[in-house]
Amino acid sequence: MSPSLRTKLNSLVERFQRLTELLMDESVINNVDKLRETSKEQADLRPVAELWDQYVALEEELEQIAELHQSDDAEMRQMAIDEELNIKAKFETIEEQLKQLLIPKDPHDESNIFLEIRAGTGGNEAALFVGTLYLMYQRYAESMRWKIEVLNLSDGEVGGFKEVILRIVGKGAYSYLKFESGAHRVQRVPETESQGRVHTSACTVAVMPEVTADEEIDINPQDLRIDTFRSSGAGGQHVNKTDSAIRITHLPTGVVVECQEGRSQHQNKAKALTMLHSRLLDERLRKHNAEQSAQRKSLVGSGDRSDRIRTYNFPQGRVTDHRINLTEYKLEQILGGDMHIVIDPLRHEHQAELMSQLQE
Repeated sequence: MSPSLRTKLNSLVERFQRLTELLMDESVINNVDKLRETSKEQADLRPVAELWDQYVALEEELEQIAELHQSDDAEMRQMAIDEELNIKAKFETIEEQLKQLLIPKDPHDESNIFLEIRAGTGGNEAALFVGTLYLMYQRYAESMRWKIEVLNLSDGEVGGFKEVILRIVGKGAYSYLKFESGAHRVQRVPETESQGRVHTSACTVAVMPEVTADEEIDINPQDLRIDTFRSSGAGGQHVNKTDSAIRITHLPTGVVVECQEGRSQHQNKAKALTMLHSRLLDERLRKHNAEQSAQRKSLVGSGDRSDRIRTYNFPQGRVTDHRINLTEYKLEQILGGDMHIVIDPLRHEHQAELMSQLQE
């Protein structure tokens, strides 16, 4: 184990011991908020402390076994060698578990999300691709048993959508889909292409965690412009004949959100405000990440053909994720909802990066 990792672990175990003492302090016991906060932190550190105790006990056991190497009894010396190998294997297992526990947790990983898909370069073909991505995310969400709410659909001129905004409700939705933010490029032959030439189009995807009550950003009502308009649905379905759809503009930032899924202005306004809070929180997080030299994959991108995180090549049946140089010839499976093929490698790569930082 590296000295830096050992130092971190010792510090955390000392903190755990201090918190355990505090839980017996009357000033903490009589303060409900302090008791809850202390109990939570102590419970979070308990697995680390228990594993570290096991690790230290193995070190002591290894020291004792080392003495057996000096024995005159050949059988005892062999037993010491065998036991030493066994202990070293346990060391590796516990060290790996400790690293997993020390990986920084994203506080939004368990959050519901807002997922936005917008047509970029490519005109009508880009709008058609928005529809393709919409179905892909819908099928994936269904396979994960998440609930999907369509908040806004803006139809394309010849099919597909100029914009799709979804709310996805489910445990861990953000942890699985947060790396989908960015420009998605498609290469395929449009149905209207008579000479069979491959066209390249692009869409942007933005994934934002839904804010919790304690994360809500303070918004001055005077900074909001709220407009109502008549809802419209794809194919004329679920169309309200009243002006129940809501558009909210946050004047200081220019952020605009719309919702027309609900049956009343009240429902749509509430959902639009929640979406606005999430959008503003996402802007704050992305600004912070940029200041901290955030990784390329955390950025949404411009929607240009050259600015992409993933390419879907229909003629070759290929999907390429440019961030981790992953290529899979499973286009139909992925678009059919088997997104774990591209999502799992991204999650593992991110975890490996975080783990490598523990060695620094």
